[in-house]
Amino acid sequence: MVNSILTANPKEHGATLQLRRRSLLASSVGNLLEWFDWTIYAVFSPFIAKALFDPSDPTSALLSTLAVFAVGFAFRPLGGILFGTLADRVGRRTTMITTMLLMAAGSLLIAVTPSYAAIGGFASLLLVVARLLQGLAHGGETTASYAYVSEIAPPRHRGLWSSAVFLSVSVGTLFATALGAGISAALPEADAADWGWRIPFFLGAGLAVVALVLRRGMMESEVYEEQIAATGERTTTTETPKLSRRTLIVRGLKLMLYEGGTNVVYYTWTSFAAVFAITYHDMNPSSAFLASVFAQLIYIAAIPIGGFLADTWGRKPVTLIFYSAFIIGIFPLMGMITDEPWTLFIAQSIALVFIALVAGSKPAVLSELLPTQYRTRMLGFSLSLAVAIFGGTAPYLNQWLYGEGLGWAFNVYIIVLCLIGMAVVSTWRETKGVSLQDIT
Repeated sequence: MVNSILTANPKEHGATLQLRRRSLLASSVGNLLEWFDWTIYAVFSPFIAKALFDPSDPTSALLSTLAVFAVGFAFRPLGGILFGTLADRVGRRTTMITTMLLMAAGSLLIAVTPSYAAIGGFASLLLVVARLLQGLAHGGETTASYAYVSEIAPPRHRGLWSSAVFLSVSVGTLFATALGAGISAALPEADAADWGWRIPFFLGAGLAVVALVLRRGMMESEVYEEQIAATGERTTTTETPKLSRRTLIVRGLKLMLYEGGTNVVYYTWTSFAAVFAITYHDMNPSSAFLASVFAQLIYIAAIPIGGFLADTWGRKPVTLIFYSAFIIGIFPLMGMITDEPWTLFIAQSIALVFIALVAGSKPAVLSELLPTQYRTRMLGFSLSLAVAIFGGTAPYLNQWLYGEGLGWAFNVYIIVLCLIGMAVVSTWRETKGVSLQDIT
């Protein structure tokens, strides 16, 4: 299945198989590191809370750490708009190199920030600055990589090829979680809280050099280049066709509503599931991280299958199955988790298999709804704003509502968002196999 992602029908495009494979690999490796850098913050949030906030009130410190997590998401729309516009003007490749370096800079800043005990509130301030940098980078990276992989993929296999995006995202998330398990198991709790949590941030910043070398050799998107060439030709005779403001607003709103349910579910079950089990069910941290690692291995295996099913059944059926699963199953899944690690493994595995249905084809689905001349700008704004509103706040809302004994309200929140998403997707036309050049 994974090999098919790299080799399916390369002759449908002009670029050589070797260059196309290398470009997909470079995009995926960079995406992996971006998400490793992004996720380790959530994974190590209990340690960051003790190190960079006032440790005298542990609950307040953790909530503050999660609030900074949400602040990073708040800057994603700006990053999406900024780098989405850049990607439409100077190309996807240049944009993806820039966002990767910015993310690495944020990780390095977190790694070297002195503790709260050393510099007081300035430690918290530096953390906020670092997360703002990462938010900018993350908004741009998501935007450019969604469009790039979809644009270099053969139309008949675009769902399968685009699954490489979330495959790399998930491997990066898995590495972050595995590192959390390893550091928790290898170091005494005092050492992990003192300096061990800094290791993954140093590692993420250093590995960016490898991704940079790979991305310098990427091809530019042919779909993008054809659009630029066509625009240049049309300006000599007539104005380039443009979508009306109303059409852009409606499409952007639909993308945001689609993203609402998918983002809350995704961040609840990928970045925060282990932390939830540790915080509210007193699960052993090492065991919780390990259970989450094994659940994410199942998820990684399921992602290409989700892309394949989207190419076979269509985009709408697999997406509607995802929404239905969490409308029906969110209460049983959250209620399944106790202080036993196997309960986290079972609940998270089930949730992630259904999430894979959407993750396997999301970049293709969203790219197929937007014409090339607007694609990264629209994705940049709509996706990033939706993630900031729904994804970035999910861990905080989960922590707050469960802490107040109102966990049921968080589950109802997920159900409502999934119902809205289902209604939106029901109105979409099926886009399986369409040519991106023909989208208007």
